[in-house]
Amino acid sequence: MIVLISLFLATLFLAYSNGANDNFKGVATLFGSQTTSYKIAIWWATLTTFAGAVASTFMADQLIKNFSGKGLVPDAIANTPEFRIAVAVGAALTVIIATLTGFPISTTHGLTGALVGAGLIAYGFQVNVSALGKSFVLPLLFSPLIAIPLGAVIYKLYDYISLSLNLENKHKIIDISHFISAGIVSFARGLNDTPKIVSLILIIKAFSIQGGMIAIAIAMSLGGLLNAKKVAETMSKKITLLNHTQGLSANIVTGFLVISASNFGLPVSTTHVSVGSIFGVGLINKNANFGIFYQILLSWVLTLPTAAIISGITYKLLQQ
Repeated sequence: MIVLISLFLATLFLAYSNGANDNFKGVATLFGSQTTSYKIAIWWATLTTFAGAVASTFMADQLIKNFSGKGLVPDAIANTPEFRIAVAVGAALTVIIATLTGFPISTTHGLTGALVGAGLIAYGFQVNVSALGKSFVLPLLFSPLIAIPLGAVIYKLYDYISLSLNLENKHKIIDISHFISAGIVSFARGLNDTPKIVSLILIIKAFSIQGGMIAIAIAMSLGGLLNAKKVAETMSKKITLLNHTQGLSANIVTGFLVISASNFGLPVSTTHVSVGSIFGVGLINKNANFGIFYQILLSWVLTLPTAAIISGITYKLLQQ
């Protein structure tokens, strides 16, 4: 009983860390372009992320399967509370450390590293690396590479259409569309991330998928409301300067890619896609901050080994 309670608490901690690092990413362009205040932006992100988390109950079975650890290690290991606690702790500590230092990293990447770290300690080098590459690494690698040029193209196209139409209420239309797109991105993030986290607690028989989703959604919401400010500053103001049209263009790209990935069961990172699309827009407006972008890239590189080390140590301690 104690080990199952520990698993539940560790998973809630992971959900809280995820919300703190990720919830603001969908609305970062709203704040960065001064379309709205931080307070309104974070509440809009919280409500739409929660809606996405609830919707994921019906739409994301494949992600639940991927992040349970099955296929990476034998079921006899993947289904143990100790393995799942180690994964939750490894990912959660990695994400919260990044959050407190203001770096937007990927919870998906953290979970992947944690699965590998615990898997190596539990099963040695017999971990199914081919499953890892197909289900985790490739989607994480290619999503920002797609988002950067797509963000640039969408911005140029949208800017051209906007200038061509010459509407009287153009700015109002852009702002309304921007809010809607930010809600879509946050919804998509809740849709894509919640199943990854809830998969860890489904071995607790007291939890249904629906009950687990709601518990995770609440913890994610609290994390965003209480600890998102430093990541918000990085995403909104440090990657590039944004105007309303640029922010809207980046959000359209992010929402499209993340929702598409959820439908195909691909564990892309909202962080990678969002940062990539914002940076792509910054390249076009020639305000992209390469120094900050390189620092963020370095934090992404360190995410996987950091989570793997913490997870492996945690699993070893639990075994003893």
